[in-house]
Amino acid sequence: MRGELRPTHWLLRLGFHLLFRQSLRRGLRGVWTRGALPRGACVLASNHHSWWDSYLLPVLLSRSGRPFRVVVGEARLREFPFFRYLETVPANRPREALRALGRGEVLVLFPEGELRPPGALGELRPGAVWLARKAGVRVVPVASRVVLRGHEFPEAYLVFGEPVEPELDLLGRALGEALGLLDDLVRTSPAEEPLPGFSLALPGRRSTHERMARWGAWLGRLVGGGG
Repeated sequence: MRGELRPTHWLLRLGFHLLFRQSLRRGLRGVWTRGALPRGACVLASNHHSWWDSYLLPVLLSRSGRPFRVVVGEARLREFPFFRYLETVPANRPREALRALGRGEVLVLFPEGELRPPGALGELRPGAVWLARKAGVRVVPVASRVVLRGHEFPEAYLVFGEPVEPELDLLGRALGEALGLLDDLVRTSPAEEPLPGFSLALPGRRSTHERMARWGAWLGRLVGGGG
């Protein structure tokens, strides 16, 4: 079915790719990452504490050219039927998810199973490790935070952890530790600087004062403040 999308469905997919990317560029100051995504098929298991989470990994994977699927609950697919023509897999169709992994694709899951308030990692459901075990692939913990710090727009940070064996306890420990590290950096790092150890993956909108700073010298001369 995925290989038989009609031209209108391909256009729909392209349009939403552009919409998601533009939303990140206009709504965030930028997206920063730490760590690397391994080659080949794998299961990305991320916390789900922000509305932006559903955009971040798909946009980054799309930009990197990596084929991927996002596991989406049936209730969400009923609410937004067009999601079926994007890179999604219904949560109640594990065989389809396994076929995607068998083709070498990346599978994105949010094992907490729901959008939770920012904070500690919630209880994880076993789907991510079950799929990884069945497909014989690795599980990669991905900790993410979208935070408003010292600038006008929020910043998104993602930590790609080291792959772990498909065991729920191992995934929970690795994801919790990565999330704790990320939260510590947010609390202790200078607010107007990107978090240390992260690379800018997708630039977004600059704050008003950053944009004005480029014209500061010219404005100073204009109003006679240059000395």
